[in-house]
Amino acid sequence: MAEIAVTVVIGRLLSLLTEEAILLRGVHTAVEDIRRDLSYFQAFLKDADAKAEKGDTFSHGLKTWVQELRETAYSIEDLVDEYIHHFANRPRRSGSIFDFLCKVSCLVAKLKPRYEIASKVKDLKLKMGKLKEESSSYGFISSFEQGSGDTNNVPWHDPRVTSLFIEEAEIVGIESPKGELINWLVEGAEERTVISVVGMGGLGKTTLAKKVYDNKKVVDRFVCRAWIAVSQSFKMEMVLQNMIKQFYKAMKEPIPEGMDAMNVRVWRIKGSRVVITTRNVEVGCAIRESRFHHVHNLQPLTPGTSLELFCKKAFQGSCCPPELEKISNDIVKRCAGFPLAIVAIGGALSTKQKNELEWQRFNDSLGSQLESNPHLASITKILSLGYNDLPHFLKPCFLYCAVFPEDYSINCSKLIRLWVVEGFVKGEKGVSLEQRAEEYLNELIHRSLVQLLEVDYVGKIRRCKVHDLMREIILKKAEELSFCHVLGDEDSSLNGNFRHGSVQKGTNTSAVETINRKAQIRSLLLFDAVPMFFTGISFTNFKLLKVVDFEDAPLYSVPEDLGNLFHLRYLSLRRTKVKMLPKSIGKLQNLQTLDLKHSPVEGLPVEITKLKKLRHILAYSYHSTPETCRSCVMWRQIMGGLIEELGKLRQLRRLGIVNLMEEDGPSMCASISNMKYLESLGIVSKDDGILNLQTVLDPSRYLRYLVLQGGLSRLPDWLSVLRSLVGVSLINSRLSYDPMEVLQALPNLSWLFLSNAYCGDCFCFTELGFQKLKVLYLYDMKGLKTLKIHEGALPILERLGIQPSPQMEVPSEIRLLKNLTRIDFWGMPREFTFSMRPQHAQNYHIFEHVPNVFFHEFHADGPKIQSLR
Repeated sequence: MAEIAVTVVIGRLLSLLTEEAILLRGVHTAVEDIRRDLSYFQAFLKDADAKAEKGDTFSHGLKTWVQELRETAYSIEDLVDEYIHHFANRPRRSGSIFDFLCKVSCLVAKLKPRYEIASKVKDLKLKMGKLKEESSSYGFISSFEQGSGDTNNVPWHDPRVTSLFIEEAEIVGIESPKGELINWLVEGAEERTVISVVGMGGLGKTTLAKKVYDNKKVVDRFVCRAWIAVSQSFKMEMVLQNMIKQFYKAMKEPIPEGMDAMNVRVWRIKGSRVVITTRNVEVGCAIRESRFHHVHNLQPLTPGTSLELFCKKAFQGSCCPPELEKISNDIVKRCAGFPLAIVAIGGALSTKQKNELEWQRFNDSLGSQLESNPHLASITKILSLGYNDLPHFLKPCFLYCAVFPEDYSINCSKLIRLWVVEGFVKGEKGVSLEQRAEEYLNELIHRSLVQLLEVDYVGKIRRCKVHDLMREIILKKAEELSFCHVLGDEDSSLNGNFRHGSVQKGTNTSAVETINRKAQIRSLLLFDAVPMFFTGISFTNFKLLKVVDFEDAPLYSVPEDLGNLFHLRYLSLRRTKVKMLPKSIGKLQNLQTLDLKHSPVEGLPVEITKLKKLRHILAYSYHSTPETCRSCVMWRQIMGGLIEELGKLRQLRRLGIVNLMEEDGPSMCASISNMKYLESLGIVSKDDGILNLQTVLDPSRYLRYLVLQGGLSRLPDWLSVLRSLVGVSLINSRLSYDPMEVLQALPNLSWLFLSNAYCGDCFCFTELGFQKLKVLYLYDMKGLKTLKIHEGALPILERLGIQPSPQMEVPSEIRLLKNLTRIDFWGMPREFTFSMRPQHAQNYHIFEHVPNVFFHEFHADGPKIQSLR
């Protein structure tokens, strides 16, 4: 299990040798020798890790050797970062005597650390030589000699990946229990009824419950619903408050003030239904206080349904080839009917060659433990195999998921950015690190090691999670590897070392003391941290820290010594109370991500332009207003005088500006032209004035999301060349001509939001226009009367929303849009809605093919929603 440490360190040494050659004067040869030795070890580490896991005669000595190699690799990484920290800020060459004396003084001051580091390099080189001698006694097999077992080293990038995510919810073998649960929910007595779904971990209890929860009969039966994830350390008050908040959200009503302090009593609501999923039989049976209680003991899948599910994952829905039928049945038998195990094994095999020898080799590696223990231990072993079978570049990415709490909904964009700054993602020419990391995530999902929670309108993965059993497995592995450790209420002390620390519910001083003792720590992520944590942490102790995540923390100011973290690459102040950034932010020369979303920070200091490696500035908030029932993007203001300087941030991926004045438009365009990797751009004019953005000469070809709020005399000419655009929002543009002529030619546009964007009376959707558009919102177009939709336009449109357009005529061409699944009308005239009612039949036939048509009206007591049917 030293493979991860060695792989990461080799990457660091290669970067150091190629990019920092001048720094290595005196130790360059020694560093190159160490890198060469590590590469030698890397070729054997897969076999070494496999042997260390087995209980053979080599086990004890081999495990000790692997552990020493891992610790040595970590020591090398520490030494590399320490060296860069001391010598990166070299004096610049200059002709003045004063500068020369400063340079000499600086070099003298660094003589001692240079000598100490050179001595450490010499010691590490000797240690590597000793480890190399010892390695010959273990009879390792090089990874290059292991045949085709690593054919999965290429990240999965299937063009059908989005549809695969959606279809995965249709898991086999649950129709019978699903029907029973639905019947219990929609039928029966008008009393509060509790249904417990009980079974072993991995049997699919949550999948079954989610299918029932989303079933149309259940949705129609209840006014509101709530989906609650309850961890082992939950508080009943918070669970009930969360549930009630979801109820208000479902009913489109504002949450009452003081909700968090309210004494909640909702358990006895008449006619309500409560469904509980649990691995613990005692929990399921503890509620038998009432006769209105049902327990469903979920059983393993039958052999037939198990094989069906296996083939669905392993062969992507195709039939099993005859030559693989016997081995497939053998593998399915060993999975013992547990869906999670079947999906994980099938996902792993789907990336391997479809030959019997390859699959037999995979089957043989399962061992005898599976048949002897069909319960949780057997699932653990199978899921561990899913981890062990990962290519080396995916293992640290997957282990890193253990830093998040149990049942945590992981923001995929955040996870990808963290992988990048931690150095887990290998660069490739023509592909950004973020794109490569997204491929990594796709493969983990495809292997069913990570569960998909949310996909957006363009098929982008938004949220994911790790199954609780799998998280326990990888957390244990991560701690064994000294890779990461979780500090919480019950476990807040640790004697060993670790690279990545996760503070979860750290309410006592021992967690602070533990962190302060770990000078070699690379990452610090906080979850539910308390104020006392920040007063006890001294960041001067952490010279090698790369990641600091304060998200949701009760933090009111940035620690003063944070600017001394030379290696810091990721800083998140998302949803903190911080209002201002210190000027020392400019000292963070390696910072790549600065996350200020939903924080009260209103401006950035001019020193931000010194950060040449900055890739992401996330600095905006979303506000929902009942008047519009939509999400508005409110971008934070960049302080005056910085518009020209922004062009120096050439690595920037996302940028948002508010209060842009018309006369600053040309400068803004010049800066945007320099941002060749920009993926998301949002610009809001001052007081909804004019946006002067015509002169962007060379926009980023990677631009996918564009938000423009403010007056436009015409659409920017450069917009028509953005072939990667998938989402566009035009707000208060007040165009005098129909913008659809330009927008409908964008080849990849999937989502379009127009609010007060057009002053005319007709939108025209021509033949072959908007070939990939799935979502269209037309808001606040007061003069809009007609929608002309030609045959062949909007062929895959799924969702349409129209907000107050008093003169709007019923668009008869809606009948041409065969893929529409939902239409929402807001505040439309009574005559408009009346003509569409089934009993009047005047215009009902136009919308008859659309399964969901809703009318939203605003009243003094809150919004009201009515369905067409």
